[in-house]
Amino acid sequence: MRFADRPVRVRVPATSANLGPGYDSFGLALARHDEVTAAVTGGGLDIELAGDQTEQVPLDESHLVVRSMRACLDLLGRQPPGLRLRCVNRIPHGRGLGSSAAAIVAGIELARGLHPDGRALLDDAGALALASRLEGHPDNVAACLFGGLTVAWLATDGTARAARLTPTGIRPVVFIPPDRSATVTARAVLPATVPHPDAAFNAARAALLPLALTGRPELLLAATEDRLHQGYRAAGMPASAELVEQLRSERIAAVISGAGPTVLALTVAGQAGRATDRCPAGWECAELAPSTGALAEEVGEPLRQWPDDSSSPWPTGE
Repeated sequence: MRFADRPVRVRVPATSANLGPGYDSFGLALARHDEVTAAVTGGGLDIELAGDQTEQVPLDESHLVVRSMRACLDLLGRQPPGLRLRCVNRIPHGRGLGSSAAAIVAGIELARGLHPDGRALLDDAGALALASRLEGHPDNVAACLFGGLTVAWLATDGTARAARLTPTGIRPVVFIPPDRSATVTARAVLPATVPHPDAAFNAARAALLPLALTGRPELLLAATEDRLHQGYRAAGMPASAELVEQLRSERIAAVISGAGPTVLALTVAGQAGRATDRCPAGWECAELAPSTGALAEEVGEPLRQWPDDSSSPWPTGE
């Protein structure tokens, strides 16, 4: 059994989780993508980085893409003699846009592509289960794998499951601050229990959200209300909380993206320009269309030549 003799390249989207009330369950894929190329070599590990935020990324076995590849290849039953990776990073790290989920999904997809029987031995459901286990929760990895709008949950046996919907009529806008936050820190401030009225409040809003995002945009403002996590996290990201409040006061459905501090505005016709006008100084503001999920292809160049990253085979948005 031989591994692929040509590199495999994967494109993975940014994701925004929670979307207000859907804590650890809702995810939306967004058209900003990391691209990772991997090839099997005769030995060792060689990692090249390009793009943004490369200064603090490790170049050894602790690299998250490599760790995910190794975990997947262990499941598939065989490790290659050596690996070469080229990572083009475009998803900002530590901003609540799913950079860790993208790395995990990229590693799994690369392993499935390089192993001769990878997709036969590990189907998409298995890939989701592994990605969720590595990430610790399924919301971002489900959206990254499958694209569009996903609702993810854990089955009674603890295995991750997901359903995919196609969002319509929305124009997501992200407001990315210069400062990072850590997911573990954002989770640490959440209480162990919440009042029953708050749980009921969020259950109703979470039920509304798929309707709002798939053709009922008039429900967006109500459907993105939340009492489970954003209020508890506000003190740790006051500028983000203030921006959410400002946008919502103007009837723009704004939420904290994932664990923050990025703010996501789910705008409808006529709102995107008004939303971007509220971008704080020093922040990045970008309209990112909903995206497809992870895409993989075998690269046609010989093994020792890397593909030209300046001419990506994929569109920038869907």
